[in-house]
Amino acid sequence: MRLTMPTAVVEGTQLTVAPFRADAVVGTMSVPTLVQLVPSPRAEEDPRKLKAASGLVRRHAELRATVQRTLKSSQKGKNVDPYAEYIAAGLKGELGAAWSTPPVTLWHAGPLAALSDELVPGSGLRTLTIAPGTMVIAIDGETQTAAWHDLHDDPEAHGLTYPELAQVRLSFELYIDLAPADARQIFYDRNVQGVAVAKNLAMSMDQRDYGTQLAHLVADSVRVDVDGQRVPFGRLVNVSKRQVSASDREVVTLSALRALVVTTLYGRNGLQRSAESVHEDELPAGYRPEQVEAAVVPILGQLIARHARDFTERGAITAPAVLAGIGIAAHHTMPWSDPASAFRTDDLVPPGRHPLGARGEVLGRGRRQDRHLRPPQLQRWSQGLRRPGRRGDPLPGDRDGAEDPRPLSPGARARSPKGALGCGGAAPSSRIPITSHATRRHGNGARP
Repeated sequence: MRLTMPTAVVEGTQLTVAPFRADAVVGTMSVPTLVQLVPSPRAEEDPRKLKAASGLVRRHAELRATVQRTLKSSQKGKNVDPYAEYIAAGLKGELGAAWSTPPVTLWHAGPLAALSDELVPGSGLRTLTIAPGTMVIAIDGETQTAAWHDLHDDPEAHGLTYPELAQVRLSFELYIDLAPADARQIFYDRNVQGVAVAKNLAMSMDQRDYGTQLAHLVADSVRVDVDGQRVPFGRLVNVSKRQVSASDREVVTLSALRALVVTTLYGRNGLQRSAESVHEDELPAGYRPEQVEAAVVPILGQLIARHARDFTERGAITAPAVLAGIGIAAHHTMPWSDPASAFRTDDLVPPGRHPLGARGEVLGRGRRQDRHLRPPQLQRWSQGLRRPGRRGDPLPGDRDGAEDPRPLSPGARARSPKGALGCGGAAPSSRIPITSHATRRHGNGARP
C-alpha cells in the first residue's frame, strides 16, 4: 500500500497585510507573534545567553548588529523599563485614551515564503507567510520591541496577564527582501532625518504635565481687548512654536507661559524645571493640586489682565526670560513661599506700574523699552550676560557707565560725546539684569 503525500503547503506565520509599495506592507499582529518573530534584543546582547543559544539565534544577533544600535549601557537601553511601564499603564486604562505606541518597522531579510492573491478584489489586502527561521529584525521601534518582550516574559510584574496581552494588536510595517545596506539606510533615515522636538516645546504639549495644565488654566481665566473685542487670552497663546513671529496672531508661546507658571510654583528652582515634567506629587509640601490652582491662577490671571496691553503690543513682557523672572517674583506671593521673603500680591505689580521697572524703563526719547525691543533680542542679550567675561562689561554709551569705576575708552568717548548717559536720558531706576543690559546696549545714543 502506498500512501499519497499531501500537496505542498507552506508552513509559517501568516499575517494579513496591505502593500504600500512593491517591497513593503503594513498590518497588525499580536504580541505573541511579535515576540516569536523578533528575538529579544536584550537576550541577543547577553554573552552568556548567546553562548547557549541556537545557531539560528546567533546568526540573527550578528545580522541585527549590522543595522541596530546596542541597548546595553546606552540611553536607549535605559528607556526600555520606563517604556514597558508606560505601555502597561496604557493597557490597564490608567492613561485613558491619551497614549499610543508607533508602528514597529521590521525588516524581512529574504523573500517571503508565500503571498496570496487579493483577499477582496480591489482592496489590496493579502496574506503573507513568514517561514520558520526567517530573519526578521526591528530596524525602528526596537526599544518598544524590547519593552513588549519584558511585558510578555513577566506580565504579572506589571499588573497584566497573558490573556490580556494576547488580545493586544500591534501595528507594523514590514520591508521585504532588502539588502543590508538598504536596511541600514532606513535606520539612518528614521533616526537622523527627522528633526528632534525641543524639550521645552515637547513639555508644553504634555497634557499630563501639571505645569502645562496650569498654564492652560491661566490663559483661559483672562479676557483681553484685541481690536475692540474681548477675547480669551488663550487665543493669543501659540501652542505649536518655540517663538512667535511678527506675522503670528498669537503674542506669546505656551512654553513661555509655562515657564511663568513653573517659576511661580518653585521660584528660582523653577528655571531648571522649565524643561522637566511637573507631577502632582512634586507640588509644594502640604498642598493639593486644587489648592495650588486656587493660589496660582488668580494671581497670574490678574497680572496678565493688568498688563494686557503690554502683551497685545508684543512688549518685552512676552519674552520667556522676562516671564520666568516675573514668575520668580510672583513665587514670593504664594502661601508656600519663605515667610521671610514673602510679600503681598499688590506689591508684586502695583496698579499702573510696569512689571519691568518704573515707567517701563524710559529710553532717551521717551520710548518704552518693552515696545522698542523684541523677545528674541532680549533672549540673546540675557544669554550674553551669562557668558564668561561679559557680566558688567561697559559698552560704548553705557547708560549705567556712570556707576562703573572703569573709564570708557577714547574710542567709546568719541562715539558717545554726551557721556555715559547717551542722549541725556535718565539712568534706569531698576537694576534688573535683562532690562538694564538691554537699555545699556541698545538705548538711544548707545551706538552710532
